[in-house]
Amino acid sequence: MKNITVSSNITIKEAMGRLDETAEKALLVVDDDKKLIGALTDGDIRRHILKDQNLIDTIENAYNREPFFVFQDEFDLEAIKELFTENMISLIPILDRDRRVVDYITWEKVFGDGKKEIKQKVSAPVVIMAGGKGTRLKPFTTILPKPLIPVGNKPVMDHIIDRFRAHGITSFYFTVNHMSKIIRAYFEEKNPDYTIDFVQEDEPRGTAGSLELIKNELNTPFFVSNCDIIIEADYSDLYQFHTNDNYDITLVAAAKQFDIPYGVCELNGGGSLKGVKEKPGYNFLVNTGLYVLNPNVLELIPGKGMFHMTHLIDAVKANGGKVGVYPVSEKSWIDVGQWEEYRRSVKQLRVFND
Repeated sequence: MKNITVSSNITIKEAMGRLDETAEKALLVVDDDKKLIGALTDGDIRRHILKDQNLIDTIENAYNREPFFVFQDEFDLEAIKELFTENMISLIPILDRDRRVVDYITWEKVFGDGKKEIKQKVSAPVVIMAGGKGTRLKPFTTILPKPLIPVGNKPVMDHIIDRFRAHGITSFYFTVNHMSKIIRAYFEEKNPDYTIDFVQEDEPRGTAGSLELIKNELNTPFFVSNCDIIIEADYSDLYQFHTNDNYDITLVAAAKQFDIPYGVCELNGGGSLKGVKEKPGYNFLVNTGLYVLNPNVLELIPGKGMFHMTHLIDAVKANGGKVGVYPVSEKSWIDVGQWEEYRRSVKQLRVFND
């Protein structure tokens, strides 16, 4: 049994790390006697981050104190199946009569063949912004367009598409400019089992400008992804988060903590020292480059010139729209767009694919 039990005094950041390590979707919170007192899911963590934006809080106010469970001596597979399907949960702890955790059972163990269960298929198109030059990845991008840079045994574009395909998505738009003929040729040769519409930019349009070219093609909320990022997330949950809360734009943000390896001086007025904060850590939600957009926001994009996603977000807010943030863990986000991150992505994808 994987070590998915934690105490209630670990931090949100530590809990996110533990979820990444175990590859399960929940942790079991136990007291000093190893008795079950609650459960903590990635959704619980997400709600806490959106409320407090603090990764160093303990999970005390984040976990669910009334989790589902079964007793070891009352184990009934059919009843467990019903518990899973009625409540759409991913993991159920198994307890002895003293409420100590002796094991747990997952959705995959009950219903699957080892493949991760997708709660709900998503019927939504995906726009992949693939027109950039990828200057940070030279000399690779002197020869290949950025979307075709290999990560492991396939291009980064295929890694991105595979994650959407796992959620049942079959419709893709690629906005292209730099080395677009090579990108088109790759997919023509590949002959994929999904549809691709290429959208040719006549000039560089920034991270959102080319969306204006397909504003008449989209009539439902849709995903937008940069072509150099890979996100490990439940895309159906992301889509529901966007639609249920009536956001116009939802951006996916990675929870990151930056530690300063020095003592930081805090000053009073006039240059006198108030105190020294030793090696402080600062928490941020970092934009990953994955979004869900409502089609009506495309009317805010001008017909010419550079227009970035930050400009579109500002325009939506200026027009009274809602912009949501969907947090994921730092390890769930791979940025292939620069050398240091590229090297890390190769190692990280080995972990995801094992």
